[in-house]
Amino acid sequence: MKLMVVDTTLGLCTAGVFEVDGAGVRQLGLRSEPMVKGHSERIAGFARDAAAEAGVAFTDLDRIGVTVGPGSFTGLRVGLAFAQGLAAALDRPVVGVSALDALAASAAETRTVAALIDARRGQVYARFWRGGEADAAAEALTLDAAATRIATMGTNAVLVGSGAALFADIAAGRTILPLDGPAPEALARLAATADPASAPARPLYLRAPDATPPTRLPGQARGPARTP
Repeated sequence: MKLMVVDTTLGLCTAGVFEVDGAGVRQLGLRSEPMVKGHSERIAGFARDAAAEAGVAFTDLDRIGVTVGPGSFTGLRVGLAFAQGLAAALDRPVVGVSALDALAASAAETRTVAALIDARRGQVYARFWRGGEADAAAEALTLDAAATRIATMGTNAVLVGSGAALFADIAAGRTILPLDGPAPEALARLAATADPASAPARPLYLRAPDATPPTRLPGQARGPARTP
């Protein structure tokens, strides 16, 4: 299977072409750079260049994989819009992959993992794995709640993601991998095995967006003032 992966959810802008089969995951072409803003201007060019490096046409792709969050509200929607548009143009399936799952998969063969994304405002987005199985669904936790969960993990655990460094003082010998985003190879592996029916390319939000819709339309009169 040849597939393209797209990731604009966190601190990277990534587009890569991979071949996944019984022999494993093979990178054919990749463009990935640290990026906080500007994903919308760069992702199409990254995808074009990755395909050119791979020596494949977009029509050679079998599916598209894209990170769906949690992460930057604007960033994840950029990646989703691009992946969905490309998949629609090619008539190919598109699958969504959790950024937390992909971060955990980036920790190689480690089977005890805390995937942690810095969500600001004293929170992290988190998911925990033991024995290769997730403890529960992804969730938004306070730093204190996440620290309590980490304390129950063995000393062979790996903390991975942009939120991992927040717990350096309690890591107690545990490995810290402060990745800006998931490894493209891990994302490709998950995208190749995902079922399009159960892994839709829809945003995964664990917290309401900071922006709120206006309470009135432009030009609309304000309502009467409330009396005490």
